[in-house]
Amino acid sequence: MTEGTPKYPPIPADDLKRTLKLSQPDTLPHIGLVGDTYTVTVTGEDTAVRFCVIDMHIPPGGGPPPHRHDFEETFIVLEGEMEATFRGQKRVVHAGETLHIPANAPHQFHNASSRPAKLICICSPAGQEKFFAEVGTPVATRTTAPPKLDAQQEAEFIKKVVALAPEYRTELLKEG
Repeated sequence: MTEGTPKYPPIPADDLKRTLKLSQPDTLPHIGLVGDTYTVTVTGEDTAVRFCVIDMHIPPGGGPPPHRHDFEETFIVLEGEMEATFRGQKRVVHAGETLHIPANAPHQFHNASSRPAKLICICSPAGQEKFFAEVGTPVATRTTAPPKLDAQQEAEFIKKVVALAPEYRTELLKEG
């Protein structure tokens, strides 16, 4: 680098097309999925697809099956605790702790406790929120459980998830 050449590139100009986003989760749509309730508080459209933020209510026994995907995922446990399985290793994550899952790593989270857990999930880049909206069921509130599925409805749900998962760069696994 020659003298007079800036060490760092200049910061781009402010993009005035992007605006401030204030989310009031109780006024947003809520998605029931795998026994959990998810509320997307910041979408990919809000962040130029850089990330999305999902408020998660995980009742006892809740949580998705083992899976992996090509985006980063960070969980901030606000209330309760969750059991996280990462590359086959289990650990309990408590309120006040943050867990980061690197892209492509096999993982799963599960509420093994007797109390609901509340998490904030950040996915980067965004896109997972669209998958949840496409496969989930609208529910009334941030803590409303999704409707119970009978055997036929569950089979149809699994078929839909399996068909859409590759489009959202997600792979379902037998083990986390």
